[in-house]
Amino acid sequence: MPTVNLYQRKQSLPANCAYTAHPTLMHMASVSTSSRIFYGWYIAAIAILMYFFTNGMAIWVPQNLFPRFMEDFNATAGDVSFTTGVTLLLSAWLAPFAGAIIDRFGVVRVMRTGLVVMAISFALYPFAKSLSQLYVLHAFLALGLIMAGLMPNVVLLSNWFIKRRGAVIGLLVASSSLAGAVLPIAISPLVLNPDFGWRWGFGALSIAFILFALVPGLLFLKATPAEVSEEPDGLSETDSAAAAAGHDNVPFSIALRSRSLWFLAIGSACLWYSFQSVNSQATIFFEQEAGLTPQRATLLFSIIYWFSFAGKFLFGALSDRIPKRMVLLLSGLVMLIGTLILFDLSGDTLALTRFIPRLTAFAIVFGLGFGGCFTMIQLVTIETFGQIALGKILGIIILIDGMGGFLGTVAAGRIRDATGDYLLPFLIVVAVTIVGLLGIFFIRPVTVPGKSTDQ
Repeated sequence: MPTVNLYQRKQSLPANCAYTAHPTLMHMASVSTSSRIFYGWYIAAIAILMYFFTNGMAIWVPQNLFPRFMEDFNATAGDVSFTTGVTLLLSAWLAPFAGAIIDRFGVVRVMRTGLVVMAISFALYPFAKSLSQLYVLHAFLALGLIMAGLMPNVVLLSNWFIKRRGAVIGLLVASSSLAGAVLPIAISPLVLNPDFGWRWGFGALSIAFILFALVPGLLFLKATPAEVSEEPDGLSETDSAAAAAGHDNVPFSIALRSRSLWFLAIGSACLWYSFQSVNSQATIFFEQEAGLTPQRATLLFSIIYWFSFAGKFLFGALSDRIPKRMVLLLSGLVMLIGTLILFDLSGDTLALTRFIPRLTAFAIVFGLGFGGCFTMIQLVTIETFGQIALGKILGIIILIDGMGGFLGTVAAGRIRDATGDYLLPFLIVVAVTIVGLLGIFFIRPVTVPGKSTDQ
C-alpha cells in the first residue's frame, strides 16, 4: 500500500476546496509520533556514562590508589596528593573559559574534543615512570574534564530537559559517586595482585572508557532537540514553551552583582575543601593510621561512595519538596556530623578513631552528606539563576569551589606529612565545613527587575 503524505495531499487540492483529514489517518500519525522514544533519554544515558568514567577515573580512582603510588614512587602523602590536586587546580582556572568555548564552538564539539584528550591521557597513565609524569597527565586530564566533565554535561542536559531537568542532572551527578563506589572495587583484584598491580587495573579501566564513553560520545551526541526535530523533554511545542516559562532566568550582569552568587561560591568552595580533604586521604588514613588491610580500606572507601550515591537521590528527592538551598544546608550538616564521628575523646586526649564500627559509621554518614552536597550545589545554581547564563555562572562557581577542592587535597596531605597524622587536617575540615554552612545559610533568591522570584 503506498504511503500517504497528508501534507502533500492537502497541498494538491484546489484552493477553494475544504480539507478534512481522515480520523483514522490522523490517529495513525499521532500514534507514530508518540511511540517514538525521546532522543533525550539516549543523550542522558551517554552523558551519565561519560561522567561516570571521566570523573571517576580522573579523581576518585587515583585517590584510592594513593597508597600504591606511595609504595611505587617512594613518595609521601603530600607528594601523591598533588596528582589529583593538579587536576582540580587547573580545571578550576579553566572553568570560566569553558562557557565561552562552548558558546563559540558548540557543546558537542567541545565535549568530543575533551573525550579524546582524556582517552589519550588514560591510555598513557599506566606507563608513567614517575610522579612528575603523573602530574603532567593530570594536567591534561584537567583540560579534558573541563571540556567533557560536569559543566558541559549540565549545559547539554539543560538543553534537552526543562521539566525533568532536576531529576536528570541528579542522575548525572549520582553517576560520579557510583564510579567511586564501583571502579576501585572492580579493579582491586588486579591492583592488589602482586603479579599485576595498579597499572594493569588502570589499563583495564582505560579500555572500558574507550568502549563505553568515547565511542558513544563521538557517534551519538546531539546538542539540542531541534537537531532531531523534537522539543525538550519530548513534549509538544506548546507544553515545552509552558514548562520553560515557569523558570526565571537571571542575566549574568545581575547574577554577578548578587550576594547569593558569592555566598554560594564561598560555601561550595568550603564544602569542596572538606570532602576533598577527607576523600583524597581516606585510603591512606585507613591503611596507615587505622591499621586496616588494603582490601578492607578499599571496601570502606567504596562505602563512602555507595552512600554518596544514595545521598544524591535522597537529598535530590527532598529538594522537590523544600527549597534546594535548604537541602544543601542540611546535607552539609550531615557531612559535618560524619566528620565528627572520626574523633575519639579518650580522657583528655583527642585522637582519630581506629574502631572499625565507628569508621564504618563515618563512611556511611559522611558519604550521605557528601553526595547531597555534590548534587545540591549544581541544583541550587540552576534554581537560583536559571539557564540563560548557566555556563558563565557555573564557570565562576567551579573556579572557586575547584580552588577549594585543590587546597583541601594538597593541604591535607602536606599537613599530615608535617604533623605525622591526620588529626589536625581533619580538625581543619570541621572548621571549614562550618564556615561553608554559614555561607550557604545566607543564600537568598535573586530578584530580576520587572519580575518576581519565588525560589
